[in-house]
Amino acid sequence: MHLCYANLQTQFNAGTIDIYVKGVYENDKDRPPLSRQVTGQLRCVQITTGMTLDNNFSLARKAQYQCLEHGVQPKIMQGFKLKESKILRKISLSIDNFKGENKNSSEAKRETPSLNQASANSTRSFYHQTKKIFVGSWNIGGITPPKNLDMEDWLDTENNSADIYVLGFQEIVPLNAANVLGPQNRKISMKWNSLVGAALNNRILTKVVEEDKIAEPQKVYPLKEHICLESEHGQDFQCIISRKMVGMFITIWVRCDLYQSIRHLSVSSVGCGIMGCLGNKGSISIRFYLHETSFCFICSHLASGGKEVDRRQRNVNATDILSRTIFPAGPLHDMPQKIIDHDRVVWLGDLNYRIYMPDSTTQSLIKRREWETLLKHDQLKMELTEGHVFQGWHEGAIEFPPTYKYLPNSKDYLSCDQQKISKKRRAPAWCDRIIWFGKGMKQTQYNRSESKLSDHRPVLAIFTADIKRKE
Repeated sequence: MHLCYANLQTQFNAGTIDIYVKGVYENDKDRPPLSRQVTGQLRCVQITTGMTLDNNFSLARKAQYQCLEHGVQPKIMQGFKLKESKILRKISLSIDNFKGENKNSSEAKRETPSLNQASANSTRSFYHQTKKIFVGSWNIGGITPPKNLDMEDWLDTENNSADIYVLGFQEIVPLNAANVLGPQNRKISMKWNSLVGAALNNRILTKVVEEDKIAEPQKVYPLKEHICLESEHGQDFQCIISRKMVGMFITIWVRCDLYQSIRHLSVSSVGCGIMGCLGNKGSISIRFYLHETSFCFICSHLASGGKEVDRRQRNVNATDILSRTIFPAGPLHDMPQKIIDHDRVVWLGDLNYRIYMPDSTTQSLIKRREWETLLKHDQLKMELTEGHVFQGWHEGAIEFPPTYKYLPNSKDYLSCDQQKISKKRRAPAWCDRIIWFGKGMKQTQYNRSESKLSDHRPVLAIFTADIKRKE
């Protein structure tokens, strides 16, 4: 029995191979179980190639619906990609099987084991290694950085150089109406990125980058086509991506020898501030692959405030970020789209969770450095323990003072009397946090820096991450 592409297209578009099978077998009892196999393989075409069946069979119309017998003819298959061809050959083979037209059934049975064997060989061709990742977060409080800002205390490149640096900033501009509602001004983010690059590459900053090549609007794109020159000691770093949304800014730098191993860069931003959608609060998430391992980094700024209603709003923000952050699935529909579906996930930023204690008690415990007592009343620790919004997330041991709120250019916290004058509750708290999800990462350091530029102290975490790569 001859089988035309025209028939294939019609039957497949009907949604199931069963319609075609009924056209061959009048009695349903005579229908072989292989129809299920074919149906599954048809779905595989749609999922694996990222194309509809209409597109897959468009070449047939160009070939004037050339009839097929006992499989797909090589003349037609030349137009398909290799992976699509293999899938369609397997579909054709299965169609022949349940039609009873494939007399060499032993050959058909050998098809699947050979594919399985190839898969097994592919699995054995991978090996694992570890990479060091530095993650940092800093709320700048709307202050423009001085040109001579020393970032070494935070980045510690001389004593503790990493392979990848992920740095998130909040409030790089004041969160006023002009900045929230007006056009994006990238000059400040460019200045911060220049400062980061100068610090990582141990050079004196003489000029801020004038053309914003790394802060341009980005969705999904390949790395820039240029050579990343390594220094004599292999310590130079290159920015692979940066992105700004109102006051939030994230920039990622990698060691030059890893530059060409970064793939599938993608950005997903979520605004959940004013009216639940503006970018004064929200997140910028970046996904990429290092060799065969997927990473996702979320830089966020959640709702502020020390009241119970503010805590609930922070949970709502976090839930929105987890649900609304979506990445492209890729041409083969095989890449993770949701945050927690990635292999390695880190969330950094001003999460704004507070301490459930009277301000005076909090100040007293801080002076005595009783972190354990304070952390029992920390809102984020409670969320992590109870497993509501942050179920499955982890945070390292906190053995440093709360990072907020300091007097400008001072080592002193905002006092209770000063809070009364401002009419806002701004008791000390660990607002700035770094947490991670899943396995494959080990945190080796969790600390804060002592820069007095803003009313927040920057935090940092160092991880060793397991990386899968091909032989």
